[in-house]
Amino acid sequence: MRARADRCPGVLRPWVADDGLLVRLRLVGGRLPVAALERLLRVSAEFADGSVYLTKRANLQLRGLPGHGGQLTPDVVAALASTGLLPSRSHELVRNILVSPQTGYAGGRVDLRPVSARLDALLCGDPRLAHLPGRFLFVLDDGRGDLIDRTTDAGLVALSGAQAQLRIGENWGAVVAISDAAERLAALAAAFQAARGSGPDAPWHIRELPNPLAPVIAADPRLPAPSGPLPYGPVPGGSHVPVPGGILTPEQARSLPVHTELVVTPWQGVFIPDAQETNP
Repeated sequence: MRARADRCPGVLRPWVADDGLLVRLRLVGGRLPVAALERLLRVSAEFADGSVYLTKRANLQLRGLPGHGGQLTPDVVAALASTGLLPSRSHELVRNILVSPQTGYAGGRVDLRPVSARLDALLCGDPRLAHLPGRFLFVLDDGRGDLIDRTTDAGLVALSGAQAQLRIGENWGAVVAISDAAERLAALAAAFQAARGSGPDAPWHIRELPNPLAPVIAADPRLPAPSGPLPYGPVPGGSHVPVPGGILTPEQARSLPVHTELVVTPWQGVFIPDAQETNP
């Protein structure tokens, strides 16, 4: 077992890199309002290297930011907060929620956007969960199989429009109602936080606990087969635009089709919903 706390970066806990400070901004399910992206690109142009970096968890990073003593200066923090991508300073490091990018737009068994939004609200509303490790990850697959083989701490895979099976570390958990799923996932996170203890050697992941966090259940036969990453190009519900190297430059951003919201994917791309689609 490691003997150090995780150092996943955030706005208030940047990573000190050779080219300056690096920060990460969490997106719930990769959902990114275009206005927020435009503002973030302006912040990067003013304070960083001008680009926005996409992560494997469908989050965003900026590099080369100025700071003092390993912390961002107040003007940079204020500029980043003005994007709207820092809704909770106390919980910024734990809002790690990966969701099937096309959910609610095309395919899948259920729209998981309301579930992920509710889960985010529950996380940010519980002071205990502000102390989750920054590595702790929720993965929500809407039943299409695109994220079923993605390593997770707590998650679910939709079995129908009304039910999902929980994922608990490396094991399968109970079959639950979609309407209760966010609460069940938040409860798992709270149970993990209580079980892991404290100190530099506390586990980062559920799979590292010495005992199962919940009863292990057999995989439901309705679970989908893995479908693999979303291909680039036209796809049901929109288009998946590749971002080479995960580096979104201002020029690339300007070339994206016009839409009010984009979805950052965990495959170095951006899903652009069809223009006629609307968000809940």
